[in-house]
Amino acid sequence: MRKAAFVHSPGYWQAGHGPNHPMKPERLQRTYALLSAYDAFAAENSRLVPARMATEEELGLFHTREYVDAVRRLSAGDARVPAWRYGFGAGDNPVFPGMYETEGLKTGGSLVAAELVVSGQVDVAFNYAGGMHHAGPARASGFCVFNDPAVVISWLAQRGLRVVYIDIDAHHGDGVQDAFYDSDQVMTISLHESGRYLFPGSGFVRERGEGKGEGFCVNVPLPPYTFDEPYVWAFREVVVPLMRRFAPDVVVSQLGADVHRSDPLTHLMLSSAGYVAVVEMIAALAPRWIALGGGGYAIAAVPRLWTLAYGVMSEQVFPDELPAAYAATYESGTLRDQIPPSLDEQEERVVRRQVESVVLELKEIFQL
Repeated sequence: MRKAAFVHSPGYWQAGHGPNHPMKPERLQRTYALLSAYDAFAAENSRLVPARMATEEELGLFHTREYVDAVRRLSAGDARVPAWRYGFGAGDNPVFPGMYETEGLKTGGSLVAAELVVSGQVDVAFNYAGGMHHAGPARASGFCVFNDPAVVISWLAQRGLRVVYIDIDAHHGDGVQDAFYDSDQVMTISLHESGRYLFPGSGFVRERGEGKGEGFCVNVPLPPYTFDEPYVWAFREVVVPLMRRFAPDVVVSQLGADVHRSDPLTHLMLSSAGYVAVVEMIAALAPRWIALGGGGYAIAAVPRLWTLAYGVMSEQVFPDELPAAYAATYESGTLRDQIPPSLDEQEERVVRRQVESVVLELKEIFQL
């Protein structure tokens, strides 16, 4: 059986962006509670591993020293730091007390996952609090303070490993793409709602890397209302052959749950079944696998999708009825969606045609 680890800390939800912000720490707390209620960490091949803070040196694998220092000072309430210079302010990226510690812990958790996988202790490790893929070297962006995927991939690349980064968040993984845009050691693949309709307004087919990295950056921009069938087909037609061609030593995946049909900030229409189908394909392709969380703002959907994802990683099948212990605190219901997303026939045809157009263009460009 595949050996799996779940990287966790209660510190993940000790501070947050504020009560009215979409990035609610409760989604992490609920995910851990749901997996615990299913006894997911009691299986012989499943381990619960504590996260740790990332060091300044580790954060410096991607971020500038000036930015790391600014985040620390802002977190401690230093009003002399010009927050706007580093992307902070009202709205998406507020400064909040404990920000350095909470976000540094998330990055440290992703590094723990990488250490476990590279050392051979496990085959896959899931840091559900990671996946903060928008932050730049010296700037917060899109709810993200530290870009843990970029830090982890830099750590892997330093060790001579070839990496494929697969990002299925509904938002384009722009920060990670930019970090490795000129590298042939890292292939970045992002499936997302088209930047014509959604933040950050990037991730188009023409963005293919530059210099040594030309052809190692792949974007699959999808139309709003893309549902299970065309999404899974696009993944199979584009990602699977690219993965086999690149033959990575390790896969880093960002498993954003905001692709779900109930997400309030995005317009993709995946069900839990479609989400699981994609995670299963990653599992089948990855020689070693570092899995990260990401976006997801429907508070009831996120814990269900990430529980199902960890079930794939640890080869466990959880009962469909949500456990009584979880239901008593949060909500009752089922783990898997019972009613598929509904589009009328004309809408489905339009979506299929648009997805087919993107896939055909990518096949031509990458000779798939």
